[in-house]
Amino acid sequence: MPVYLILALAVLAETIGTTALQASQQFTKPWPSVLVVVAYAVSFYLLSITLKAMPVGVVYALWSGLGIILIAGIGFVVFNQKLDLPAVLGLGLIISGIAVIHLFSSATPH
Repeated sequence: MPVYLILALAVLAETIGTTALQASQQFTKPWPSVLVVVAYAVSFYLLSITLKAMPVGVVYALWSGLGIILIAGIGFVVFNQKLDLPAVLGLGLIISGIAVIHLFSSATPH
């Protein structure tokens, strides 16, 4: 399986876990709480697989950056959390950083 697909699945699992974390209401709801643990376990396992092909700093930057973007979008759409201009600008910088790593870094497979 291509390393970027594994990384994307790790980001997806992390996003599911973080969304469930919000839904668990500080671990007071049992099923979302279980989903948090399972989703993060899957995410970390998949993340560990990507480390065979990419450096840990780059993998973590991509995983966390993409997760931040997705969670901000989910927070906005699902949980009605507002984003002000500085937040949107900051998210844009994260996207720019991810693009720079992907397009120009020799530390990632192309």
